[in-house]
Amino acid sequence: MKEFVLVLVIFLIFYFVPFNTNIVQNSILNGFLMLQEYAREHVLLCLVPAFFIAGTISVMLNKSAVLKLLGPKAKKIISYPVAAISGGILAVCSCTILPLFGGIYKKGAGIGPATTFLFSGPAINIAAIFLTARVLGWNLGLARLFATITAAILIGLIMESLFQEKGEGGFHIQEESKNGTKVLIFFSLQLSFLIISGLKINYLVKYSLMSLTSLSVVIMAVFFFKKEETKSWLEETWDFAKKILPYLFIGVFFSGILTKLLPQEIVTKFLGNNGILSNLFASIIGMFMYFATLTEVPIVQALRELGMAKGPTLALLMAGNSLSLPSMIVITKLFGRKKAFSYFSLVVLFSTIFGIIYGHI
Repeated sequence: MKEFVLVLVIFLIFYFVPFNTNIVQNSILNGFLMLQEYAREHVLLCLVPAFFIAGTISVMLNKSAVLKLLGPKAKKIISYPVAAISGGILAVCSCTILPLFGGIYKKGAGIGPATTFLFSGPAINIAAIFLTARVLGWNLGLARLFATITAAILIGLIMESLFQEKGEGGFHIQEESKNGTKVLIFFSLQLSFLIISGLKINYLVKYSLMSLTSLSVVIMAVFFFKKEETKSWLEETWDFAKKILPYLFIGVFFSGILTKLLPQEIVTKFLGNNGILSNLFASIIGMFMYFATLTEVPIVQALRELGMAKGPTLALLMAGNSLSLPSMIVITKLFGRKKAFSYFSLVVLFSTIFGIIYGHI
């Protein structure tokens, strides 16, 4: 389904744009150039460390303890913030958010925390946060993080108020891991590497710190954890990479083509200001468009180069990560039409509102 959507969009662009050999050649060349730029500037020092961190979170974190905090017995002041940030804690991407959402909803989380988790999960994936900040700027990266978490909590609270579902049952809690301190140090070292790689400091100092940090990670992986744990960590890291990188590269290549083929006046006409209609239009586009994990960043980058204003940029990022036509079909089956369409409307509403706010800051 994902591959079909990408191929269909590319086909439609080539079908409707007047054929011109030079334009097509330049567009394809620009796609390869953008792909080269991403591979050189963002993959090795940004995404690869982020995948290792995601592997650490996925394998070594006690997820059941996190999920317990989403249960019906948890206080709202705890369950909603946990639901809003657990996408980062649980390292979910757009591929895994739907089954996880279905699981926590059926296990007793209730419609409020469940929809909070559903909305924020993919957008605050740790790789998505750092790639957004590195490519689109820290201002937008932090705005995306804050707006997503805030909107997710508000959407969850409204959904619970509308449908009065607080959940029932609870979560089975496994025994706490005894490696808590080691895991925290291991995680912190990897996070430090990722942060240091993005700093604009003296190159000698920067690469010395990165080398020291990476060496410490290797030593811990070899000597401080069981072989099975280290093997699972590497396998999970590879699993994240092979699921995400191919779609990211396709998205980057498509974005390079898009910047050459899409007329700039169309983007500036519909998305070129921070008004209500531009933000609403961006939210609706995001709602129906499929973004494989992280591909929203190069696509949004391409649209910004064509004149998209900063408000619609945030609106598109917010709606685009949480919804797509395939995911809307699945959510409707899980929720039923009334709840599902209420959720879709709230996503568009809050994406538009935060886009307007950010556009006027």
